[in-house]
Amino acid sequence: MKKTILAIALCFGMTSAAIISISCNTPSEKVEDAQNNVRQANKDLDKANQDYLIDMESYRKATAEKIDANNKSIADFNARIAHEKVEAKANYKKKIDALQQKNSDMKKKLDDYKADGKDQWEKFKAEFNHDMDKLGDDFKSLTVGNGK
Repeated sequence: MKKTILAIALCFGMTSAAIISISCNTPSEKVEDAQNNVRQANKDLDKANQDYLIDMESYRKATAEKIDANNKSIADFNARIAHEKVEAKANYKKKIDALQQKNSDMKKKLDDYKADGKDQWEKFKAEFNHDMDKLGDDFKSLTVGNGK
């Protein structure tokens, strides 16, 4: 029994010694590991920032194209209603002017947005997409009402 206890104690002691010797790093190794971690974190941050700026630029470009398409739709619709009755033309003109103002406001809102971080960008983009979808629906309802 004494041999068993002695053997267990010896195994436990050797295991503890091995764990302690493996986990002990010199201060210079700890500093080097910390510096490597900081370098990697900085690389990851730079990559994330670059991806964020690329996403912003591509979104701005795609949205600017939608806004330009809306302006073209407004011009086309104005040309189509030129031969309508005066009352109908005035009603359409009023609706078109409101849509044109919303479209201009959306363009200004996008142009005025400044990079405030990825979380704010995602929030802005979600809200902006919602507003653009609503504007698109308003355009569709106007053109469908005119027999398009």
